[in-house]
Amino acid sequence: MSEMTHDQKVGMGALFKNQVIRTILLSVLFLQIGIWVRNYSILLYVIEKTNENPIAVSLISVAEFAPIFLFSFIGGTFADRWRPKRTMIWCDLLSAVSVFAVLLTLFFGSWKMIFFATLVSSILSQFSQPSGMKLFKQHVPMELVQMGMSMYQTVFALFMILGPVLGTFVYQRFGILASVGVMGVAFICSAAVLLMLPADKEATAEKPKTTLMEEMKAGFRYVLNSRALSLLGGCFAAAGLAIGLTQPLGVFLITERLGLPKEELQWLMAAFGVGMILGGGITVAISRKVQPQVLLAIGMAASAIGFIGMGLSTVFWLTLTAQFFSGLFMPCIHIGINTMILQNTEESFIGRVNGILNPVFMGAMVITMSAAGWLKTHLSIVYIYETAAILLFVGIMVLVPLMKKDPKVSLEEGV
Repeated sequence: MSEMTHDQKVGMGALFKNQVIRTILLSVLFLQIGIWVRNYSILLYVIEKTNENPIAVSLISVAEFAPIFLFSFIGGTFADRWRPKRTMIWCDLLSAVSVFAVLLTLFFGSWKMIFFATLVSSILSQFSQPSGMKLFKQHVPMELVQMGMSMYQTVFALFMILGPVLGTFVYQRFGILASVGVMGVAFICSAAVLLMLPADKEATAEKPKTTLMEEMKAGFRYVLNSRALSLLGGCFAAAGLAIGLTQPLGVFLITERLGLPKEELQWLMAAFGVGMILGGGITVAISRKVQPQVLLAIGMAASAIGFIGMGLSTVFWLTLTAQFFSGLFMPCIHIGINTMILQNTEESFIGRVNGILNPVFMGAMVITMSAAGWLKTHLSIVYIYETAAILLFVGIMVLVPLMKKDPKVSLEEGV
C-alpha cells in the first residue's frame, strides 16, 4: 500500500489523541481475548465432555446468539436511559462475576454450568455495546467517527485470525479452569481500562418521566420516521438473507465443487480473515474521503462478486481468491453501517436504533440459515451462491436514494 498522505497522518494523529477512542480500543482488545478464549475453550470442552454430541454443541451457539434477539432492543433501550461509562463498567464486572461463579461450580464437578458463562456475557454485551456507540457520539468529532470505527473493526478482524488460535492454545495447554480464569481476568481488565473514560455527562435538563414501553415505541417511531434508518434496515435484511444462505454451506464448496477433504475449509477461513485485516487498514486510510453509504455499497458489491466467484469456481486458488476478496471489503460493510447509524441518529436514540437494526440482520440471517440445508438438497450450490449475490445487489439498490445525500443533514428527518 502507498505511503499515507499528510491529511491521513494528521487524521491518525488526531484519532489516537482522542482519549475515548484509545480507551475503547484497549477495552475491546481485552474483551476480544476473553470472548475468543470463551468461545473456543467452551466449544472444545463441551465436545470432549459429550463425545461430540451435536445438540450440546449447538446449545453453545444458542447461548451466544439468542440474547441478540431477546435482549438487543431491551438492552438498547436501557442503554439510552443509563450513563454509558457506568453501564459498560458494570457489564464487564458482572461478566467477570458470572465467570468466576462458573469457575466455582466447575471445582465441584457441575460442568453444565459452563453454558451460563456464555449466556450471561452475551446478554450483558447487548447493554454494553450500544453504550460504547453512545460514547463515540458524545466524545468523538464527526470527522473522526468513520476512521475510529475503522480502527475498532480492525481489532475485530485481527481476532478473526488470532482468536481461534489463542482460544485453542489456552484450553489445550492449560485446561478449562485456566481458560475460565483468563476469561474473568480479561473482563476485569476491560472494566479497569474503562475507568479512564471521561466522566458521564450530567443531564442538562429534567427529562419527562416515561415508561420503558413508551421509550420502546418511541424508538420504533424514530426509525420509521427517518428515511436513512428505514432504508438501512431494508439493506440489513437483504444482507442478512444473503449471508445466512451461504454461511452453513462453505464446507460444500470444498467437498463438492473442489473435491477436497472438508478440513481444507480452514484455508478459506484464513483467507477471509487475512482479507479482513488488510481491508481494515485500507478502509482506515480512505474512510475520511468516502461517505459511509458509499462504503457500505462498495462492501456489499464486493461480497456479491465474491459469492459469484466462489459459487462458479472449481479451482482451489480461485475459490481462495474470491474468499479473500470478500474479506478485503467486509470492513467496508461494518464500518459503513456503524458510521451511518451514528451520523443519522440523535444521541438519546442510539441504543434503541442499534437494538432495532441488529435483530433485523440477525433474524434475516437465521431464516435463510435454517432454510439453507433444505435448499441444498433441492438446488445446486451454484444457484444458492448466485441467489445470495442477487440479494446483496438488492440491498445496494435499497441504498441508492441515499447515495447523493449529505449524511450530516439527515438528522433533521428524525422524529
